[in-house]
Amino acid sequence: MASTLSVLTRNRNFRNLFLAELVVFGADWFVMVPLLVLLPKLTGSGVWGALVLAVDTGIVALLLPYSGTVADRFDRRTIMIVSNAAALVGVLLLLGVRDAGTAWLALLGIGVVAVAKAFYSPAAQAALPNVLDSDELAAGNAVAGSAWGTMTVVGASLGGVLSAAAGPYACFWVGAVGLVIAAGLATLIRRPLQAPRERGARPPQTWAAIREALVYIGRRPRVLALVTVKSAVGLGNGVLTVFPLLAGVYGVGALGAGLLFAVRGAGALVGPIMMRRVLTNRAWLLPGLALSMSAYGLAYLGTSVAAWFPLVLVLVFVAHFAGGSNWVMSNFALQGEVPDRLRGRVFATDMMLATLAISVSQLVVAAVVDIVDERVVLAGCGLVTLVYAIGWRIATRGLSLAASPPAVAENR
Repeated sequence: MASTLSVLTRNRNFRNLFLAELVVFGADWFVMVPLLVLLPKLTGSGVWGALVLAVDTGIVALLLPYSGTVADRFDRRTIMIVSNAAALVGVLLLLGVRDAGTAWLALLGIGVVAVAKAFYSPAAQAALPNVLDSDELAAGNAVAGSAWGTMTVVGASLGGVLSAAAGPYACFWVGAVGLVIAAGLATLIRRPLQAPRERGARPPQTWAAIREALVYIGRRPRVLALVTVKSAVGLGNGVLTVFPLLAGVYGVGALGAGLLFAVRGAGALVGPIMMRRVLTNRAWLLPGLALSMSAYGLAYLGTSVAAWFPLVLVLVFVAHFAGGSNWVMSNFALQGEVPDRLRGRVFATDMMLATLAISVSQLVVAAVVDIVDERVVLAGCGLVTLVYAIGWRIATRGLSLAASPPAVAENR
C-alpha cells in the first residue's frame, strides 16, 4: 500500500491529474444524486429521472469516437480545462429547475455535462502515461483506477447527506465549485500530456483518424481483446436498476439500497489498488481479466440465491471488486500496447463499447423489471457476464501480453 500511494507524494504532475479526476467524479455525483431525487418531487413522475440517465449515458457513447480523435489532435490539458468549463455551464443550468415546467432544463444541463465528460475522459486517460515514469506505471494506474470508486462512496454519500440537509441546489453549487477547482488543478500539470509530434506532420482529418484507429484495433488481436473486455461487466450492469427493488425484497428500505450502492463503490475502490502487484506481471493479465469477469458473473449468480442481506452485501462487494480490477488491468495493458498518437482514439473506442454495453443492459432490465422477479434479473445479468467471460477467454487463449509492450518500444 505504501509503495502504491507513494506515487502521489513523489510525482506532483500525477497528483494534480489524479486530484482533478477525483474532483470531477465527485462533482458528477454531487449533481446527479440530488437531481434524481428532485425531479420526481417536482414532476410527480419517474420518467424525467430515466431520461436524465439516458441522456447522460447516450451522449457520452455517441461522442466518444469523435472526442477520442480530438484527444489525439489537440493539447490534452486544454481539452480538460475547456471540458470542465463547459460542465460548469451545464451544472449552473440545473439551478433553473424549479418546477415541472422547467424540468426540461435538467435534460439540457445534463446533456451539456455529458458532452463535457465525453471530451474530458479520453484526454485524461490518454494523458496518464505521460505524467508517470516507467517504474510508476503500475502504481499510478492502481491509484488512478480507484478514483471512480472513491467518489462513488464519498461523493454519492455526501451528496445525499447535503441534499437532505441543505437541499439539491446547494449540491449543484458545490458541484460547480468543484469543476472550477478541477480546471485549476489541470493548469498545475507541468509535464506535456502527449508525446511530441514529428515536425511538419499533420494529424489526419476526423473520419480518417477514426478509421485509422479502427483499422489499428482490428489488425492487432491483443488490442482487440483488450478493448472488448470491459463489455462483459457492462452487459451485467443492469443489476444496478434492481438495487432499490432488491432492498425492498429484504425489507431494508432506503438504507439497504444505499448500502448496496456503497459496497458497490467500495469494491470498485479496493479492486484497482489491490491489483497493483498483478500489473507488474504482464503474462498474467489476460487470464486475470477472464478471472475478473467470471468472478463478477458468479458473484451476482450467488446474490440471486442468497437469503441473508449481509451476504448479499459481501457478494456485491466481490462483484465490483472484480469489476474494478477488470477496469484497471485492461487500462494498464492498453497503455502498453497503444502508441501515444493513437491512444486517445483507442481509449475512446474502449469506453464507447463499455458504455454501449451498460446502456443495452439497463434498457433490457428496464423492459422486464416490472414482469420478472428481481432475483431472476440478477441471475440473468450474472449469467450473461459469465458466458461472455468464457467465450472471451476461449477466443483469446492463443494470445499473450508477456512480450515487451509495442507502445513502449515505439515511444523510445
